[in-house]
Amino acid sequence: MNPYILAILLFGLSLGTTITFASSHWLLAWMGLEMNTLAIIPLMAQHHHPRAIEATTKYFLTQAAAAATLLFASVTNAWLTGQWEIQQITHPLPSTMITLALALKIGLAPLHAWLPEVLQGLDLTTGLILSTWQKLAPFALILQIQPSNSALLTILGLTSTLIGGWGGLNQTQLRKILAYSSIAHLGWMILVLQFSPSLTLLTLLTYFVMTFSTFLVFKLNKSTSVNALATSWTKAPALTALAPLILLSLGGLPPLTGFMPKWLILQELTKQGLAPTATLAALSALLSLYFYLRLSYAMSLTISPNNLTGKTPWRFPSTQLTYPLAVSTAMTICLLPLTPGISALLTP
Repeated sequence: MNPYILAILLFGLSLGTTITFASSHWLLAWMGLEMNTLAIIPLMAQHHHPRAIEATTKYFLTQAAAAATLLFASVTNAWLTGQWEIQQITHPLPSTMITLALALKIGLAPLHAWLPEVLQGLDLTTGLILSTWQKLAPFALILQIQPSNSALLTILGLTSTLIGGWGGLNQTQLRKILAYSSIAHLGWMILVLQFSPSLTLLTLLTYFVMTFSTFLVFKLNKSTSVNALATSWTKAPALTALAPLILLSLGGLPPLTGFMPKWLILQELTKQGLAPTATLAALSALLSLYFYLRLSYAMSLTISPNNLTGKTPWRFPSTQLTYPLAVSTAMTICLLPLTPGISALLTP
């Protein structure tokens, strides 16, 4: 892609997110979300492949439907209460509609069906943008409106953690596995949103760091399926040794960074008297952990002659920058000891 066009599209992406962040009026927030969607579409369709075009079309249709629902709900709110302010959502009908529209935007279950299909059709770089940056603007709105319907949030959160764990079990494509991982993590964030928005924000940031590391590892290895991971030990032995730690951190295993948000969320849910919800969420994390273990096994424990049936790819020297990967990997693995300091910062 022409670097000038790429710069304009990335500028459009950041501008759309910034407009949504800065807006207090529903029309401006909607405009920011639309700019976000329109800026990423050429990036998704840049590879002229039927899968990429199909993924782009699916993404456009779902995002347009979510944006239309959001606009309709905000107009309904203005009609019922006379308010266009984002924080003045008092009526339950527009509040529920906006929550569901934003859930469709970020891919929360049961409105998640588009996310694995879309992510599967994209290259890893665009997939990374879709899994991280594109979640920021809708999340900013969810945090601002503070949905009052706690039952809806709990149902969305629990369904997402369960479907995110269950859906990834039988997958062989890495991008689909990462999509289900994204759904499960979003479920954890939504579960605790009504009790501790700062904890939701912490979970989102740790999820970003871990996902960034995972995508960069797969990109460096040029792997898009589990079988392709089996040959990565010859290409980058040191990275292959660290990759299981990154994956297990995504799964939330102590003593890695990914354990911190899960630990704090389970603690918060128990404090609020929601022990059954916390138990279900913890059990669903085991489902996710299983497919991360599968990836770790395929990557670091299958060496010749016990290789998985994968063709050895033609190898060129990698031109990818490894500094971002080094920094994010260190953060993914080593931040757990900072938990007391972070939780002290989170408490108001």
